[in-house]
Amino acid sequence: MKVCFFGLGSIGKRHLKNFTNIFKDKKIDIEVHAFRNTNTKLDEEIKNLVDKEIFIKDDLSSDYDIIFINNPTSMHYETIEFMKDKCKNMFIEKPIFDDIVYDLKKLDLNKGFYYVACPLRYSNVVEYLKDHIDIDKVYSVRAICSSYLPNWRKNTDYRKTYSAIKSQGGGVSIDLIHEWDYLTYIFGFPNNVFNFQGKFSDLEINSEDLSVYIAKYKDKLIELHLDYFGRTSKREIEIYIDLGCIKGDFINNKVTFDYDKEEVIFYNEDNNYMYEKEMEYFLDCVINKKYENSNINNAYNVLKLIKECE
Repeated sequence: MKVCFFGLGSIGKRHLKNFTNIFKDKKIDIEVHAFRNTNTKLDEEIKNLVDKEIFIKDDLSSDYDIIFINNPTSMHYETIEFMKDKCKNMFIEKPIFDDIVYDLKKLDLNKGFYYVACPLRYSNVVEYLKDHIDIDKVYSVRAICSSYLPNWRKNTDYRKTYSAIKSQGGGVSIDLIHEWDYLTYIFGFPNNVFNFQGKFSDLEINSEDLSVYIAKYKDKLIELHLDYFGRTSKREIEIYIDLGCIKGDFINNKVTFDYDKEEVIFYNEDNNYMYEKEMEYFLDCVINKKYENSNINNAYNVLKLIKECE
């Protein structure tokens, strides 16, 4: 299998490691190319996983089995457009684009499997809530994702990352789009959404560091808080029903109930668990040609939900 990675930042390296580990277990030969905009030296671990580094687009092959798009969000559309006839399948890091000015239909992606990352769906917390919560009995939901941007990427100046730069697709609203992805996965799309966002902290960025949503469904409200400045990381969801509150904690991998002593803890889940499960799912779809499971239209609709209420 012949693949090419566009972007080998922190998330690109994670996907590359998971991909190669899975194929090593399957004992399937792979050839890995990496398209790079700079000739900065790759660390030894990653370099050993890459068979060929490419710096000029004309040197790219035209027969890739999979393209992994992990470059800045603002480059996604042009990368997809350039590579769509050079590959059979794509794994696209979230969000699909940085704006909804792009026309997904014009790309005419119908020759393979096109998948946009949504790893939280594969976390044990979301899987448990999806399977055990009766959404018709939910009154309200409160979710939060709060963390400190300078701590996101080790040995990297946060001020130079795409997250810090609005024109490159940065800002919590779409950088943390996974929250809206899992919320719509569990509860469906809301009827109305209101959003307030802006730059409020002393972080040296020009993208928004705080975004707060209120979404109205026919029978419930959802509140969502996203920020870049929380010094103590928090990624949680609180679901209110008649008996009390059900809390999902993504960092500590557990679900608790304030009306019962019962507690569900997922001891076997580390930070890479959901990414591994997602990669296994993606590769299963590619190998077995389960193209009907493509989620690219849903990913665009989640982005549209966010952009239309800005």
